[in-house]
Amino acid sequence: MGQHTDAANRGTNEAQTFYGRWARLYDLVATFPGVGSWRERTAESLDLSPGDTVVEMGCGTGANFPYLRERVGASGTVVGVDFTRGMLDRAAVRVEERGWQNVHLVRGDATAPPIEGPIDAVLGSFVVGMLGNPAAAVEEWCSLVRPGGRIALLDASRSTDPRARPLDALFRLFVAASAPPTTRLRYSTPPWKPLDDRVAAAREPLEGRPEYAHEAFALGFVRLSSATVERDGETPESS
Repeated sequence: MGQHTDAANRGTNEAQTFYGRWARLYDLVATFPGVGSWRERTAESLDLSPGDTVVEMGCGTGANFPYLRERVGASGTVVGVDFTRGMLDRAAVRVEERGWQNVHLVRGDATAPPIEGPIDAVLGSFVVGMLGNPAAAVEEWCSLVRPGGRIALLDASRSTDPRARPLDALFRLFVAASAPPTTRLRYSTPPWKPLDDRVAAAREPLEGRPEYAHEAFALGFVRLSSATVERDGETPESS
């Protein structure tokens, strides 16, 4: 048990160091032209209203904040949760430059978020592929959302679209380069395989919920899944 905990801690520390080191480059990629349209659609899928509270798990450098803040307005609240100090530092610069008084940053683990519900919506953006048990994490996020609130997941994994085959090798290279420690030439399990599995597993808690929707962008490499948290008397299976 102790060895397992030590290994998990090493993995967490390694990931924090890696993403902290590359926060500036990550921010450039996260705001690359064209990516904004995916973030815009994701924010729309949350069906936010002025005054709402939305929490983003794994907020990174805050690339989604403009779209979320636009919808909740000055009377609402945006909370970004991330476990990497370097990412949060970049996010803090974005918040300060925009003068957003109602956008708050919290350093914490998305699998055990230091957030109290109920809240109006939760967003997970390109984060579930890093989680050991993404389905359990998504269930936890759903438990924070008020009945009738929304949850959305924006993620990337390998595409099944035949038109994407020429780009699949490039995507696998990108995944390998963005998976710490990035120093391996060969893998017993290629990093894109668990990424595919985790992204698929994260969708499962949403698929049986009301108003479930799934759409794809970028030839199927990027997927958006969203659903409504069931109201009193509803069950995921009955909706």
